[in-house]
Amino acid sequence: MIIRRAKTTDMEGLNKLLMQVLMVHHNGRPDLFKPNAKKYTDEELVEIIKDDSTPIFVGVDENNEVLGYVFCKFIQHVDNNILTDIKTLYIDDLCVVEERRGMHIGKQLYEYVLSFAKESECYNVTLNVWSCNESAMKFYEKCGLVPQKVGMEVIL
Repeated sequence: MIIRRAKTTDMEGLNKLLMQVLMVHHNGRPDLFKPNAKKYTDEELVEIIKDDSTPIFVGVDENNEVLGYVFCKFIQHVDNNILTDIKTLYIDDLCVVEERRGMHIGKQLYEYVLSFAKESECYNVTLNVWSCNESAMKFYEKCGLVPQKVGMEVIL
């Protein structure tokens, strides 16, 4: 597998995985997530791919088929009243093709992002995970992530 920045030619593979992620969220929280919806329009996805502040990395096979992706975003609160100026690389989304899970593709993508964040002089890497997505929670815990904060709710 080769890991590289996503290109517009990867959009079909990205969209397939974005739908897989959406369905995991919809199945876990149908009260919040619509079925069969797209997180981004194709136009929005093209802009995200082109934007250096929102890098997307893909793992591809020898035929350039997308096996997994990780959407990232740089976050920095410069001159904020209460927050320090640290630079964070936020993982917005990480997904591996369902048929290829368990082959350490996600782990390789995550480790690639860690190296990229270090090279980019980030202080930390953060992400959010829905508590209904137990397999993702276990995966991130195995990668060494620990809770930074917890979102809570009451449904009325």
